[in-house]
Amino acid sequence: MIRPEAKAQMMRWREVLVGSAAVLLGLWWLAGPRGLLSLPAAVLILGGGALIWIGIQRARFRSAGAGPGGVQVDEGQITYFGPLTGGSVSLRELSAITLDPTLHPTHWRLEEPGQSPLLIPVNAEGADTLFDAFATLPDFRMTHALAIMKAPGVHPIVIWRRDLSISAQRTLH
Repeated sequence: MIRPEAKAQMMRWREVLVGSAAVLLGLWWLAGPRGLLSLPAAVLILGGGALIWIGIQRARFRSAGAGPGGVQVDEGQITYFGPLTGGSVSLRELSAITLDPTLHPTHWRLEEPGQSPLLIPVNAEGADTLFDAFATLPDFRMTHALAIMKAPGVHPIVIWRRDLSISAQRTLH
C-alpha cells in the first residue's frame, strides 16, 4: 500500500515524525479547555522537541544500508562482518575514529591499540547503530561528525581521539 521508497524515508525520519506528532498533540492539549492539561502539554512539547532534535541527527547519520557487510553493536563491542574483511573493536579500548573518503564507499576507520584498524563502510547494513555507540564516547561531538559526513573532502579526517591522560589514569586505579 505504501511505496517502498516512501516507507524507507519514513523509517529514516521516524523519530522526527513521532516527535512532531507529540508536539502537535501537546499544542492541542495546551489549547484545550481552560488549561486543564497545560502541564502535561508542556512536558509533551518539550519531549517532542528533544525527539525531533535527536531524530534529525540520527536521520542525517543513517544511510540506505545497501553497502557491503553488516555491523553489530553488542555490549560495548562493535563487530563488522564484511564480504572480504571483518573484525571487532571494543568501545572501551577504542583510541581513534577516522572518516576515510579515499575508500569507496566512504569508510569509518576504528582504531584500537595493538590491532589492525577496523574499516566499516558508512552504508553497511546496521551502520546506523554506530550513532548510539559513538555517542557514549567521552567528548565525542556528533554535530562535528555529521558535518564531516555531509562534506567528507578528499583526505581521511580524524573525528575523535581518546584523551590518553584519562586512559592512563583509568589503568592506574
